[in-house]
Amino acid sequence: MPTSHAAARDATELMNSALEIIEQEADGGDLAPLRARLQRRTAQMGQDSMDRRAPVRELLARLGDKWSPLLLIVLEIGEFRHTTLRRLVSRLSHEGRISQRMLTLRLRSLERDGLIERRVLGARPPKVSYAITELGRGLLAHIDAVITWSHAHTLEINAARERFEHTPPPPDPAA
Repeated sequence: MPTSHAAARDATELMNSALEIIEQEADGGDLAPLRARLQRRTAQMGQDSMDRRAPVRELLARLGDKWSPLLLIVLEIGEFRHTTLRRLVSRLSHEGRISQRMLTLRLRSLERDGLIERRVLGARPPKVSYAITELGRGLLAHIDAVITWSHAHTLEINAARERFEHTPPPPDPAA
């Protein structure tokens, strides 16, 4: 992880390079509000976004994959073994079946981040099950908020998509 000094430098570099782009495109208006919002966002980003392994980067990527949120939702229902999880996720997903390898990769990533835990049951041969952790439940609350938000705005999203589909594309400036 970068030191706080390095993070501050990275945030300043991010802000300055973004500000350059904004100033090039500015119509001569007041840039102070943009600069303030940009400074707040880049300071937030600069804390850890330069490190590819930073939790914020990996978690956002994980939430964007098609299996991890569904795995958290299923594990919130209860603790399941690998085979049962694969069957449940494949049945509940609109994406089709999850491969054995992809399920294993997603479970390991979620376990590594502390969102789920792998439990070895003392049987012969040992049986392994997976359960959501309190940290995972906390993240799931935010996933649920996004789901609720998307349900509340479905009509607006569909209307925007409809407008987009019926609007001719702008001319290509490179042409």
